[in-house]
Amino acid sequence: APRLVVGEKRRSERLAAVLHQVQDGAGAAGTVLMLPLSYCFAFVNQWLWARVHGRELIQTAGLRQVDRTAAALETAQDALLCLVGPQIPLLLESLPGRSFPGVIRLHFAGGPFPQEHLDQVQVLFPRARIFNNYGCAEAMPRLTVRPLEDSAEARNVGRPVPGIEMKAGEHGEILFRSPYAAVALYDGDAMTRLGPEDWIPSGDLGQELPDGSWQLGGRTNEVFKRFGEKISLPQLLRTVHEAWPGQAAFFRAADQAGEPGHVLVLSPTPDDRQLRQVLRGFRKNHPRTHWPLRVESSPALLVLPNGKVDAKGLGAMQGKTVHWRQRL
Repeated sequence: APRLVVGEKRRSERLAAVLHQVQDGAGAAGTVLMLPLSYCFAFVNQWLWARVHGRELIQTAGLRQVDRTAAALETAQDALLCLVGPQIPLLLESLPGRSFPGVIRLHFAGGPFPQEHLDQVQVLFPRARIFNNYGCAEAMPRLTVRPLEDSAEARNVGRPVPGIEMKAGEHGEILFRSPYAAVALYDGDAMTRLGPEDWIPSGDLGQELPDGSWQLGGRTNEVFKRFGEKISLPQLLRTVHEAWPGQAAFFRAADQAGEPGHVLVLSPTPDDRQLRQVLRGFRKNHPRTHWPLRVESSPALLVLPNGKVDAKGLGAMQGKTVHWRQRL
């Protein structure tokens, strides 16, 4: 259900100023907007950043008008761009062979970092310095930043932004305190004020590494027990991407006995050889209890307006093809 996240103008402007420093934003003359401004990442990292630092804001309709967006990227000079990982396969499919050297800062957030597509990303944006960003709407929206060169691990989201404290709770959930965070939350029933001493849950699992950076373990709803064993959907997704070059996502489902499980959806439709490669990856790396209940496909994955895969909507999506079922 939707929630209202209440931020504060001065806090968000301070965050935009801090991000300008830690993200090496001084060299960027403007920013090309490909995400909706209702997405907090784009609002702070692009619209507010441009306003605070006097940079040009170039608005586009994103992948809904791919030719016009490509034209904006081609004419941009020393631009900052923000994307979510699922947009990369769509860009590669829609703009084969294209390159946009005018983009010099490229930021990812809002989902898994597209580590499996990095070679292609660097062809698309040959001059861009790349950053992996992590946070949540309650953080307005930033907690950590990692320059690409700091780690080869997609789950590594870097160190906290100056001024932000993070810790792991009793069950591995990430909690934070931030001087830039939201000041209140409203869920339709009540308003909850967030104080400076409150530890706020991010909704993710993770751990701090010895160098002070953080490694994600997945959303709290992406890690669950099946027959007593802990299932991590982000870990399984890495196995899929080792064998599958297209898009992939899971949605939660129960088996015939009511035991929690998950279904893998691939896009576009795999051939028999590609399906065998994906299944071979599960056999090689995971016990059978970790395998999906089914492997399905669709010509395109269902996405939300901000470009993220709609995991809830995938389960009810019509027209999918079932390629394989697990038989226990």
